[in-house]
Amino acid sequence: MKDNRDNIDFGKEPVGKLFRKMFLPTLVAMVSMVVLNITDGAFVGHGVGSDALAAVNIIAPLFMVMGGIGLMFGIGGSVVASIHLSKGKTKAANTNITQSMIAGFVIGALLTVLMLTHQRETCRLFGSSEALMPLANSYLVWIVGLMPFCILANVGMFMVRLDGAPRLAMWLNLIAAGMNMVGDWFLIFPMNMGLEGAAIATSCSFGLEGVVVLIYLLFFSKTIRMYRLKVSVKSLMLSLRNIGYQIRVGGSAFLGEIAISAIIIIGNYQFMRYLGEDGVAAFSVGCYMTPICFMFGNAIVQSSQPIISFAHGQGNHHRIVSAMRIDIITAVLCGIGGMVFVWLASEWVSSTFLPNGCKAWELCNHGLPIFGISFLFVIINLTLIGYYQSTEKSTLATAFTFLRGVFFMLPSFILMPIWLGTDGLWLSQCVSEIATLVCISAFLLIRKS
Repeated sequence: MKDNRDNIDFGKEPVGKLFRKMFLPTLVAMVSMVVLNITDGAFVGHGVGSDALAAVNIIAPLFMVMGGIGLMFGIGGSVVASIHLSKGKTKAANTNITQSMIAGFVIGALLTVLMLTHQRETCRLFGSSEALMPLANSYLVWIVGLMPFCILANVGMFMVRLDGAPRLAMWLNLIAAGMNMVGDWFLIFPMNMGLEGAAIATSCSFGLEGVVVLIYLLFFSKTIRMYRLKVSVKSLMLSLRNIGYQIRVGGSAFLGEIAISAIIIIGNYQFMRYLGEDGVAAFSVGCYMTPICFMFGNAIVQSSQPIISFAHGQGNHHRIVSAMRIDIITAVLCGIGGMVFVWLASEWVSSTFLPNGCKAWELCNHGLPIFGISFLFVIINLTLIGYYQSTEKSTLATAFTFLRGVFFMLPSFILMPIWLGTDGLWLSQCVSEIATLVCISAFLLIRKS
């Protein structure tokens, strides 16, 4: 464990050097997640069929819910802990990260029970047709089982990085992704377990990651570690107050993931309405590709968050501005790169998930280049919203997240296909992101004037 720790000083080290130390291992870890998603989809699409791929996309909002809870308590707990550390309050920092880990696990457990007792209702809520119901229900049961430990892994990654071990977080992600890919292949092909095999491989690999993160924070961490909370009414009320504040700080991240879930659900309904099951299968490939841009946006936010939050706690505005300048430049470069990749590789991406020449493949190959335009604006918006999260401006972060994920997105998905036909379905996300960026830019200009 010690060999994976980096010598990091969030208060004194040059911002550019700090960002590089955090960004590269964080990005590599997230690249592994994207490769995992693509490989997972490829195994399902080719090993089980396009209907199975559509069923996975039906249940995909569940991953957004898990990720959202993890981001909410990960960002909320990490921001609060970073500020406490900047003031030398290590005990308070450890208390907050313990509370965030426990809260994420408990909420995950409650949701698991709720979904397991209402399986068909959950599938219908996510947009499943009766034809896809057996496959969607089968996938749901195995995915939701280890949901609390997956959330624990998501929250814990923030704490591992805050402890000065971004490379350890990277290796944990890489190992989990590798286990998942090997498990997918083994259970789908040699064991012939179909979609259930893919779900079991995913749940087990990331459930194990959650357990390892917990062990690290209990026994091997350097500064940030789990702290034994007092059991009393006063301590419980204090914990609830702290958890409430963490939810306020990180709530916009949860809203962002829920908004993605809403996008997928509405997209499933709209693609089903206009293009049928083949349309949902094609849209599912776009949903698999979306993590590429979110990967870069989240890597930027998660890498700069402890730097900005620590500087915010010290009242060092100069370091905050320096970090934001680096963030924006990185966001623009990553956004352009992701957009160009989708334009050039749409045929290869479509073939990775779907058999060449089928109806779903044709729809996907046509739609992906249009869908990819949104990537630049998604990454920039995520970066700007991440700044507001890191500096405890939770109201602004939540407001802009609501704009991009609900206020502009829902009308876009409804109106764009009416105006532009099926191409409008693929453009809906782009329109929403551009409108949000205009609002954020206008707010920044008004505040400066």
